[in-house]
Amino acid sequence: MLSYRHSFHAGNPADVIKHLVLSEVLGYMTKKDKPFDYIDTHSGAGLFELSSADSQKTQEYQQGIAKLWPYQGKNDAIQRYCDVIKQVNQTQQLSHYPGSPKVAEQFLRKQDNGWFFELHPRDLALLQENTSHKRSLRVSGTDGFKGLLGKIPPASRRACVLMDPPYEIKTDYEKAADTMIKAYKKFASGVYMIWYPVVNRERIDAMEAKLIDSGVRNIQLFELATRADSDELGMTASGMIVINPPWTLKPTMDEVLPELTTLLGEDEGAFFRSVQLVAE
Repeated sequence: MLSYRHSFHAGNPADVIKHLVLSEVLGYMTKKDKPFDYIDTHSGAGLFELSSADSQKTQEYQQGIAKLWPYQGKNDAIQRYCDVIKQVNQTQQLSHYPGSPKVAEQFLRKQDNGWFFELHPRDLALLQENTSHKRSLRVSGTDGFKGLLGKIPPASRRACVLMDPPYEIKTDYEKAADTMIKAYKKFASGVYMIWYPVVNRERIDAMEAKLIDSGVRNIQLFELATRADSDELGMTASGMIVINPPWTLKPTMDEVLPELTTLLGEDEGAFFRSVQLVAE
């Protein structure tokens, strides 16, 4: 199925937590001069215009990035995330939102490589256009699950992976976890991130159980719920599962998530989770 397009959802609360965690991880990766490979399994178009017909149809960004723009709080990580978004907006007006490729591009240095996978033909063409200015950013119109396993272990011996499939197919929940476990077994020192939506809590519970029982070490989970769990309201929450996270990530998210819950929560059912699923 290739019907999913992120242009309808760009900048929503799910993007906020996804890209804030991604920014924190990539920022930590660049503290060392050694090169690393960034692998993005489901990249999308890379950049989104918030005045487009798609964004305006749903206006999901109004419940996400628009509530943080301009940020006037004191949390350094939220400010860093907003600074990343500012980089794709030429004025103080919020007109564009970066997908994960454009977020990653801000951190990747000349010694680093970016590998991007996208199957949707229209988004693939846009992604190629949005990354064509850098030779170190390479785009492939092939399956990202398989693409990841073909790229590790990387020549750099350092890897940062983001997997955020659309989950149009229910088996993607299990496939995402299985693929990350396989990747870990091929290259245990990589940093692996899985984004997930909470539409049905049982599927997330199953993903967590599979990862906990897999033998993979050092797994953390960060989740933002703007509403209470419900099987009738569509996505009520989303989160990031991070394998081999930077040591700074959980303390940072422990401070970020309460504030995001206050700023982005839609009703009294809003909550967050910051959990060490598996110890180091």
